[in-house]
Amino acid sequence: MRLNYCSQRLPGNELIHLFEKYLFACLLAVLSHIMALIRGSLVIDESHHHATSNISRDLIKDIGPKLTIEVSATPDMENPDEIVSVTLEDVKLEGMIKKSVILNPNFKNVLSGNSLKTKLVDGTDAMVLEEALKKREEIAKAYKEADIEINPLLLIQLPDRKTQAEDQVKNNVVLILKDKYGMTTENGRLAIYLSGEKENLENIAKNNHETEVSLFKQAIALGWDCPRAQVLVLFRDWKSLTFSVQTVGRIMRMPEPDTGHYAQDILNYGFVFTNLADIEIKEDMARKYVTIYTSQRIESYKPIKLKSVYRLRQREKTRLSPKFINIFLDEAKKYDLEKKIETKGQKLEQSLISDYKAEDVDKLANKEIKGEAKINTENEADLQKLYDFFVKNNLSPFYPEDRSIGRLKEAIYYFFRMRLGMAYTNRFAEIINIVLSPKNSRHFINVIDSTKEKYIAETQKREAELQKSADWELPEILNYCGNFTELKTELSAMQPFYYDNKWKTEEAFIKFLEKSDQIEWWFKNGDRDATFFAVPYEENGERKPFYVDFIVKFKDGKIGLFDPKNGNTITDARAKVDGLRSYIKANHKKNLFGGIVANKNSQNFKARWMVYTGAGADLIPNQWKNWGLLQDVIEN
Repeated sequence: MRLNYCSQRLPGNELIHLFEKYLFACLLAVLSHIMALIRGSLVIDESHHHATSNISRDLIKDIGPKLTIEVSATPDMENPDEIVSVTLEDVKLEGMIKKSVILNPNFKNVLSGNSLKTKLVDGTDAMVLEEALKKREEIAKAYKEADIEINPLLLIQLPDRKTQAEDQVKNNVVLILKDKYGMTTENGRLAIYLSGEKENLENIAKNNHETEVSLFKQAIALGWDCPRAQVLVLFRDWKSLTFSVQTVGRIMRMPEPDTGHYAQDILNYGFVFTNLADIEIKEDMARKYVTIYTSQRIESYKPIKLKSVYRLRQREKTRLSPKFINIFLDEAKKYDLEKKIETKGQKLEQSLISDYKAEDVDKLANKEIKGEAKINTENEADLQKLYDFFVKNNLSPFYPEDRSIGRLKEAIYYFFRMRLGMAYTNRFAEIINIVLSPKNSRHFINVIDSTKEKYIAETQKREAELQKSADWELPEILNYCGNFTELKTELSAMQPFYYDNKWKTEEAFIKFLEKSDQIEWWFKNGDRDATFFAVPYEENGERKPFYVDFIVKFKDGKIGLFDPKNGNTITDARAKVDGLRSYIKANHKKNLFGGIVANKNSQNFKARWMVYTGAGADLIPNQWKNWGLLQDVIEN
């Protein structure tokens, strides 16, 4: 059986390194029951490089695997039995990568077809570098205010050397960084990764590394991995550039994948600064990922402080979070674990196959370990191998990835330190012998099993809960990709206003709002996380967020909440109608009103706009007797 594991819309070889942990977890969770039964499985990473040559093909033939999993962003495989793809949006929602990469923020960009023109084209290399360094400082300040120990890295990418001109650009940059900003390789703030020069690269990927700026060339694209990199600079000596995800792949990763996206939104974006005159936005997912437009909230805006809800992304469903440790300690106390285990003179007598190595653990899952060679119960390396096997074998249904393995180990270590006064740093061998001895292992497995049950129940409960925001405000800045176009408006609270042209009903409603002399501003709401406004509603016993399409501030102080509908979408809105109605009633002091709105002519929207404020059960499409004239509701 051959399985081609790829991301078909993710061009750029280095992106496998961005997504492989998440994608492997998804894939191997589905195949875990197969892998346990099938011997001779083969996983080939970067298969477009490592599985296509004649030597590789001969080697694969000699191995003769029953199951082959090929991992590649650009697959090259004939007749695979199955292809597994994961979209960029799924990885983004998981918090593994940044929400988007913003191109030349605060400088106007104009996209015509695939060709992009930017105002920063008039700027010198020194100006581009200055803007990029300002953004890096802004990001660093946000990390510090959030008490997150990450030092964001600014990357300056130079094209591969063709003439001495490229060397001159490099020398000029190094001189500017030294004379104006005090950044040198000597003081550790500058790193260089060029073919003939490598400085300050050791441990540069560590989140709190002192290096702030790194110079490098295109040649290191494949496999280069530094998650704290967040700002990229490309000078005009590139002549021209086609923006694809491969171009921005180095600044896409989130530095703390366990945490995902942060509360401070600036930390969830990457930034590119360039004065290139010839820029093309490639027609791949880069067009949806690279942000080229920025809209800002109007200066006359005054706070409205609305209560809002949003759904918390549940990453704990597939991996263990830190709360697992607390649950383990509670379950150990309920089980009376410290009294049931024996701690004195515990020695392992279990034998282990002589060639057993840590990397063989996956093959041994759910199997008894047998062999002739006895384990040296004093040898920490041997004990660590068997301990790893024990932990992995008891993680199901959670995928045994490194973070989850470490979390379970940590929970056990905490138990010994807090309940028995034994620190694993100086009593590691003794602790492992106690855990894995025949008299004790069953007790630890019982506590692990009850902890997993409690943990799963709590994460399912959290998934159903909606998070609350007491003082939601319109976002100060919104960023848009190349799929959006500017729509000229006078009353939009965000200027310029960008629109994706998806829904004719919404566009017609905007035209209606623009004609009103009673409106102070209107805001086209989004439909994700805590950035946008939502009211709670219940459908089929589940509480959900309803992202109302329009928030309208009137000159008399009233705030309207309107959601344009058309045809069948009116019928589907019954539960949302009740949720919005209850929200308005509960927050009557905010002077709120609104409901579902629709035009009586759904073809050209030239008829009157109607609003429905009744109960969801009475909502019937194209029967207007229960609806009110929107203009009358506004005036009253």
